[in-house]
Amino acid sequence: MADQPADLLRRVATLADELGPALAPAGQIELLRSITDAAKSLFEAAACSLALLDNDDSELVYYVASGAGAEDVVGMRMPSGQGIAGWVVMSGQPIAIEDVRQDQRFAKGFAEQTGYVPTSILAMPLETERKMLGVITVLDRRSDGSEGAHDMELLSLFARQAALAIENLGVFSRLGHELMRAVGQAGDGDLTTTLLRIAEDSTGPSAEMAELAAHFNVLAAAGDEERKAAVGILREFVNYIKVRERRR
Repeated sequence: MADQPADLLRRVATLADELGPALAPAGQIELLRSITDAAKSLFEAAACSLALLDNDDSELVYYVASGAGAEDVVGMRMPSGQGIAGWVVMSGQPIAIEDVRQDQRFAKGFAEQTGYVPTSILAMPLETERKMLGVITVLDRRSDGSEGAHDMELLSLFARQAALAIENLGVFSRLGHELMRAVGQAGDGDLTTTLLRIAEDSTGPSAEMAELAAHFNVLAAAGDEERKAAVGILREFVNYIKVRERRR
């Protein structure tokens, strides 16, 4: 028997909690992939990957990868306290290991699942002033290890660029999440009203994102002049935030 419309909508609401990276804008994912591509090329490495902490920080999820084992590693998950990548996000410290076979933190079983087991690893945490986001890892770079400090400095540049992209990715992902929840719950009702109800019933960032999504839904149906006015107000507010941050 085919699903009824109400059943399909309930499934959409459930999917909002399960899709994860699929809710991220394609442009943001491509930006992250360009970062791993560039890092792999610069270090003449066998591979480079980028993993992010999930919502409750219990797992690292590999969003993008370039090079050996890339197709298998994307989408894989591992406990956030496991392996060298886990150590980096838990400690907040970068690390360079020239022979992973001599390091007990190395998660060999996880590496074997990707079809590529490295010899050396260079890993850098991805973080902002607000929180730890994840880790970027370079495998088997061409350097012989004598330029470790220089390599770390270079990788930190990639990490900072990635962190900026990830903050934006997170905002759009959360907005997409709340929109999908609302679509699943609205049925034949009004989407804006449903989003506002979700905001009232939620707390913290979820409530704020649901309310933002409701306002954006109203703006989407407004005229050109109203949208231009809203963008102008938002632009001024963002400029105010930037000035305030520079003065701190």
